[in-house]
Amino acid sequence: MAEQLLHLVFGGRVTDPRTLEFEDLNALDFVGVFPNYKTAEDAWRSAAQRTVDDAHMKYVVVHLHRLLQPDAMTG
Repeated sequence: MAEQLLHLVFGGRVTDPRTLEFEDLNALDFVGVFPNYKTAEDAWRSAAQRTVDDAHMKYVVVHLHRLLQPDAMTG
């Protein structure tokens, strides 16, 4: 079994497409938590593709495993 490295995918409308400042934190779209980067990336692509025509919608992948175990980080 592969090591579980949790990733969170979420998104929402941003105030400026060049930033990650979300307009309304209560309206964020939480896509889910995924066991590895590959499945998180697939979910991110799917969510981002649904909103491709709206420049103010942005989805991101957060490396939860880095937040949960910061001592495990190398380099």
